[in-house]
Amino acid sequence: LGVAAAARSPPGTPTVEPLKIRQRPRRNRKMQAIRDTVAETSLTAANLIQPIFVHDAPADEPIPSMPGVSRISLENGLLPFVDRAVRAGVNRVVIFPKTPEAVKSGAGEEAFNPAGLAQRAIAKIKAAFPEVMVFTDVALDPYNSLGHDGIVRSDGVVLNDETIHQLCHQAVSQARAGADCVSPSDMMDGRIGAIRDALDAAGFQHVSIMAYTAKYASSFYGPFRDALDSAPASLEGWQVHKDKRTYQQDPSNVREALREARLDEEEGADIMMVKPAVAYLDVIRALREQTTLPIAAYHVSGEYAMIKAAAERGWLDERRAVLETLTGIRRAGADVILTYFATAVGEWIQQGHGPEH
Repeated sequence: LGVAAAARSPPGTPTVEPLKIRQRPRRNRKMQAIRDTVAETSLTAANLIQPIFVHDAPADEPIPSMPGVSRISLENGLLPFVDRAVRAGVNRVVIFPKTPEAVKSGAGEEAFNPAGLAQRAIAKIKAAFPEVMVFTDVALDPYNSLGHDGIVRSDGVVLNDETIHQLCHQAVSQARAGADCVSPSDMMDGRIGAIRDALDAAGFQHVSIMAYTAKYASSFYGPFRDALDSAPASLEGWQVHKDKRTYQQDPSNVREALREARLDEEEGADIMMVKPAVAYLDVIRALREQTTLPIAAYHVSGEYAMIKAAAERGWLDERRAVLETLTGIRRAGADVILTYFATAVGEWIQQGHGPEH
């Protein structure tokens, strides 16, 4: 073996006496082996949920505002898509259906159609991959002709209790199709307790609830609404708010999220979610410190699209930026992350390209 050449300092480096420093934190950063040993936060495929946009068409359809993401064909694309996720170690998916306009209505009854798109997707995945945990979305916006998460009255008010009636039917319908965990994203008051009671009454005590506890009225949802064509719409003679601020949370508030968390926990939530993730790391941390329940965070479509756009222009290293972002979400206190990068991250980790310490 050759002898390594002595290290040299550049010209102009001063000669100094070593400082008498007992604590040198850099000793724990000097090589990969020690950095791995003292790393405080891990990111594995087990921490990730892969969202799936599914549609009733023979082919997958790329979503322009979300490069690399497509609406997946129920008939031809869904099982290969899930198979790739499973092979990457991501055994958790969440289903978002693109509902045909023809079956949308003001009361969103398609949400609990036993032969609906979401129900068929759930059943198909569970039949082929019984070990995969299937999460669902519980809200009326994909089925509502006016694009809101609840039933809209003619004066623009989104009805709370009447909407919950529909959501309970939706959650039970999803459970009957084989869902392992229903995820109410609607932000109606009292819906977690009502859905828990409805599931239990129907014999689905084993089905979990992941509550969208702190879902903010965010500007980062745009590409998602493109994917499902679920943005608020207009109707002649009907007042329809163009945003969802009467039920989603104010981005300036955090104490409000803590109140929502206490209520969701009391009402029977098994997991609580913060959405979006990156702009709300403080909220993730606040919930983590308040509860012993698992905390989820949704790395949303706009956050995904920003990384993709910068990477496409060569402004960021996509893999490193994604891994740093998701590690930061974990560090803030999230146990699980919903992200469109989930399968890719699982593959990177398998290839030995996980987070760098």
